[in-house]
Order: sequence, then C-alpha cells, then structure tokens
Amino acid sequence: MPEFSIDKRTAARKKTVRVLTYILLVFWAIMVVFPFYWMLLTSVKTTASYDSEVSPVFFTTEPTGENYANAFTAVPLAKYFLNTLIFTLVTTVVMLAVITLAAFAFARLEFKGKNLVFTLFLALMMIPNELVVITNFVTITNLELRNTFTGLILPSITSVFYLYLLKENFEQIPDELYKAAKVDGTSDFKYLTRVMIPIARPTLVTITILKVIECWNSFVWPRLITDDPNYFLVSNGIQELRENGLGRANVPAMMAAVVVVSVPLIVLFLVFRNKIMEGVSRGGTKG
Repeated sequence: MPEFSIDKRTAARKKTVRVLTYILLVFWAIMVVFPFYWMLLTSVKTTASYDSEVSPVFFTTEPTGENYANAFTAVPLAKYFLNTLIFTLVTTVVMLAVITLAAFAFARLEFKGKNLVFTLFLALMMIPNELVVITNFVTITNLELRNTFTGLILPSITSVFYLYLLKENFEQIPDELYKAAKVDGTSDFKYLTRVMIPIARPTLVTITILKVIECWNSFVWPRLITDDPNYFLVSNGIQELRENGLGRANVPAMMAAVVVVSVPLIVLFLVFRNKIMEGVSRGGTKG
C-alpha cells in the first residue's frame, strides 16, 4: 500500500511538472510571436483608425491592403528587393566556395603551420565588429569601390564561424575514406566534391540559410558604404521610409514595409528549420 502511494505521488509530481512546463512554453511562444502579430495587425489598419486609438487594439474588423501599396510607392522598394537578392545570392555562393575549400584544407591537407594559421583565424572572432567595419570601410574607400556591388559583397565573402563549423564537420569523415581515394588516384578536388560535400550537405544547407538571413538583414555595412539609391538594399529602404517621414506620419505603411521584408526570411526558416537543427548538431558533434 505505501509503495502504491509513493508511485501515485511520483506520477502526480511528474504530471504537475509537465503541465507547468507546457504553460511556460505556451507563455514564451506568445511572447515571441506577439511582436510579429502586432506588426502584421498594424500593417492592415488604416492610418485614421491607428491614429485614433487611445489604447492598443488587438484586432481590426476593417483590414486594408492600402498600406502595402503606399510602402512600394513611397520608395522604389521593388528595386531594393532586387538589389538585396543579387547581394544575397552572390555573397552566399562566393562564401560557400571560399569556406568549403578552406575547410577542406584545414581538415584534410597537411602543410606547415596549419594549426597556427587556423588558431589565428579563430582569434579573429575576438575582434569587435566595429573595428572590422572601420577597416573594411577604409579599404573599400581606398579601392574606390563605394556604391558598387563589389564593395558591398567583398567584406562578406568569408566567415570564421562558418569555416570552423564546416571544418569540424569535415573532420568527422573517417580518414580511411580519404586514404582509399588517394590510393585509387582520386584528386583532392574530386574527393571533396564527390565524398565530403555530399556527406556534409546538412551543414552546408544550414550555413547557406544562416548566410542568406545574415545578408538579407544587413544594415550597418550597406548603410555605410552606399549613398546611391541605385545600390540600396531593403534595409536602406526601410530607413529611407523612416527618414522621409512616412514611418512617423504613417506607422501602418511602415509596418507593411517591414512585413514585406520579413516574410521571406520567416518562410525560409520555417521550411528549413529541421535542416538548420540537423546541421548545427552534426557540426557540433565529434566522432
């Protein structure tokens, strides 16, 4: 009888912990999702209804799409989208090529000073981003590459963190495969493309998605290196809306522009969230 009571109390305790855990998770989910809901809700309110609100209204019975039209007509947002797409795709493709070759060299090739060089690469992560931005700005300006896609792209074509992540993943591939390939006369490049890249695909997908998000959200560097609207990105477009007064005088239209910019990344993350988790777990596991 006492054992039965103990088991019953244990089961009740586990159930209570589970219920509390779900309550906390639901609360946290609401806290995370609410800003997106508020952004979307504000974007479909009329300016008059938004300005007339004395206290926050958490729903609207008369949604409108006029704010989205205003966002695209106030500034050439479509052109900024195209610029951002070009910047994101080119930067991501070039970076993948650079870090893949570098990660292969550090993971499989033997050369003098390899460990020292890689340690110095890792040490770069300790340098504040502000110092890097200043150095890059001076370099790009001296090369007369301001207001060009080249100037936008060059400082972003490598990443020490992504290089480290991919190198760790490459090192999980058994050395025996590499030695067997070399015995068969396989070149290093062929081994990389036929064996290592397919095995490391989840990590490469993760890096690609994270880099796309990083490029899409770029603000400081594009804002610093471009003052020609022909090279503005969507982040510049949002700032231009705000500086032109639209963000202050017409908050719903400003929120509509933010929704348009944010939705592609939200969809991208939701579609590939499992790949991101898989790639990070593979990159962080040894053996």
